[in-house]
Amino acid sequence: MPRPQPLCWIDSKAPEASLLNEQLTLLGFDTCVGSDPAGSDGPLCRLTFAADGVANDDKIECAPWVVLGELDGTPTRPPQAQLPWPVPLETLQAVLAPMKSRWHGERLRQENRGLIGSSPALEGVRHEVAQVAPTDATVLILGETGTGKEVVARMIHMLSERADKPFVPVNCGAIPGELLESELFGHEKGAFTGAITQRKGRFELAQGGTIFLDEIGDMPFSMQVKILRVLQERKFERVGGSSSFDADVRIVAATHRDLLSMVDDGKFRQDLYYRLNVFPIQTQPLRALRDDLPEIANALVERLRRDGRPAPELTDAVISVLKQHDWPGNVRELANVLERIGILAADRPARVADLPAHLQHLGPAEPEPAPAARQEAAQPVDPPADYRTTERLDPDPRSIWSLTENIGPRLPLTPEEVEDCDLTLPEDGISLKSQLEAIEQAWIQAALAQADAVVARAARLLGIRRTTLVEKMRKYQIG
Repeated sequence: MPRPQPLCWIDSKAPEASLLNEQLTLLGFDTCVGSDPAGSDGPLCRLTFAADGVANDDKIECAPWVVLGELDGTPTRPPQAQLPWPVPLETLQAVLAPMKSRWHGERLRQENRGLIGSSPALEGVRHEVAQVAPTDATVLILGETGTGKEVVARMIHMLSERADKPFVPVNCGAIPGELLESELFGHEKGAFTGAITQRKGRFELAQGGTIFLDEIGDMPFSMQVKILRVLQERKFERVGGSSSFDADVRIVAATHRDLLSMVDDGKFRQDLYYRLNVFPIQTQPLRALRDDLPEIANALVERLRRDGRPAPELTDAVISVLKQHDWPGNVRELANVLERIGILAADRPARVADLPAHLQHLGPAEPEPAPAARQEAAQPVDPPADYRTTERLDPDPRSIWSLTENIGPRLPLTPEEVEDCDLTLPEDGISLKSQLEAIEQAWIQAALAQADAVVARAARLLGIRRTTLVEKMRKYQIG
């Protein structure tokens, strides 16, 4: 089972090892003192004291080596860091934080919770995230819609020292300008019409953690100066209040807009832009990640499967077509296409013909699958008991069906076929609702029998969505 926290190996039997062990525990690390750590997860780093000498400096070559105190000799492999002893807690934390960030980043990658793919472009983004996450620097994430800007923001939060505190996203473009101040900073009771109670804002809810200001390029100009003050002074007030609150939050912002052009056009404050642009990160569009697309697509399919939605079985031909598309909607567009394929090919491998029409031309024409052998004509199903009324028995609706040799009973489809059917109503009339329900139930049972009880296939035979068929089966209590 993976460790919940990274492991620091104190490779020493010196008396000071117990104090170092306490410091590392306070910083949130698992520790192992003395013996070689066992298990599949290697240590985050190996710490020794100068008094231990350099004889063991070849141990665990893949783990960074940290030495406490002044070494007398010269090791064959220089340590990653050499710290004084006793070492201040904040100094030790500053050295280990980047290592911890990289450890968490690798865990996110293994669990498909971060950026998916291994191309140089994605590795560059991961490296930038790992470098900035342990700091409290403001980050500005730039990129097209659907390129994973919120995923990057969440990675920054999860790899930071604030990971155990809230991550609060705010879509600045989705909230009306007149409500945005209250949404961000909260309001006091009676601050405006409708403010019947005191309410905390997003900055207050994010205390100690990270606030993600998505689509900050859509923020009204009048609000930008208030965000600037928070960035400068790290304080804010609720709407209608006079008390100041400390903004102990890490600010990560994102936009798909060209903020520099907006600054030139007078639509975005220049001083706010430079306050936000401390550490910019550029996300990559999907068309620049064609080699990563199979891995990204498979991760999205797995997500559909976890969510209990139809998940397609992707073939090489389908993947080849997906790699040729430019994906103007990026990962969001790809996710929608995969969900569509999952619905159309729920019980078989996906085909190019299952793709939207604008994608099918990108691949070679596929041969039509051999038609399945026709099953024997479905036998009429006994009408359900709920036809009956207290006064009379409605005629069996199947008596008006026309029969064909190939596909069994079916309803008349053309005016000519209707004329050939006996549609004479009884003197006291019929219950049209019961008639239609009986016909619907009989056809559902016939479709399920013909489809060997495979619901997705039966839904295609009936020309309806799988979810619609499931609801109707629940309504009629069918298998």
